[in-house]
Amino acid sequence: MITSVTLTGTGTPLPSPGRAGAGTLVRCGEELIQIDAGRGTVCRLADLNVSVKELDALFLTHHHSDHLMAVPDVLITRWVLGATEPLDVVAPAGPLTRFGRQVLDLWDDDERVRRLHTGRAAIPRPSWLEFEPSGSVQRVWTGRNLTVEAVKVEHEPVDPAVAYRVTATDGTVVVVSGDTRVCGQVADLAQGADLLVHEAVRPALIGSGRTYIAEYHADCVALGGMAAKAGVRRLVLTHLEPSPTTAEEERGFADDVRAGGFEGELHVGHDLWTMEVSA
Repeated sequence: MITSVTLTGTGTPLPSPGRAGAGTLVRCGEELIQIDAGRGTVCRLADLNVSVKELDALFLTHHHSDHLMAVPDVLITRWVLGATEPLDVVAPAGPLTRFGRQVLDLWDDDERVRRLHTGRAAIPRPSWLEFEPSGSVQRVWTGRNLTVEAVKVEHEPVDPAVAYRVTATDGTVVVVSGDTRVCGQVADLAQGADLLVHEAVRPALIGSGRTYIAEYHADCVALGGMAAKAGVRRLVLTHLEPSPTTAEEERGFADDVRAGGFEGELHVGHDLWTMEVSA
């Protein structure tokens, strides 16, 4: 059984009160993995009484800043807290490869002065585990209780972008979409999933100067249809665009998904939303 899934951030590039940057934490017993690390991730983990030292791996979906802003924070804070072993960071090859090589460069002076002051060893550079993204599902990481598979999704012009499928030893399945249009790759990845964590947009509410947002994100109505056809048991919406600020606006996201045909368990996500997930 996957012990729990927590949304560590449900926001977008535009700051919104109470919504940190994109991220999802998956726990299975003592094993913890984080998918994406948008702004505020380390603090949201602290809200859960989770230290970044406890993470077994960090997975990145694509090279948009709102999914990456806290990656240096994760790596440096682990070090400040005493971690000496590198963290597995799993990411599709491409722009994230360059990001991985440079992710700590801006903090050279900070590292130097802290080392001079404390005598500690250098920041453990991440164990960067990259893979060639593909439209076919591939295994990208194996832990003690969890295996993680990935598939390339449709977020062009951002390329590549991937979604992840996390499977526990008992067969429990959680799928995290990353950023993508509604697409067949996620539908295939999410077949029969116990929980699908998927980004969501309501195009009719996007301001006239930002209509391009709907071009490469997931329309709620289409998402409802896809989740229904894939036989998803539970669906939680995240990376909400535009960010809802009232209960009525949250219901609007849910109503759109229902209009698409999804009849399973449905949640409109907020930061620190948590669910225990079993097969």
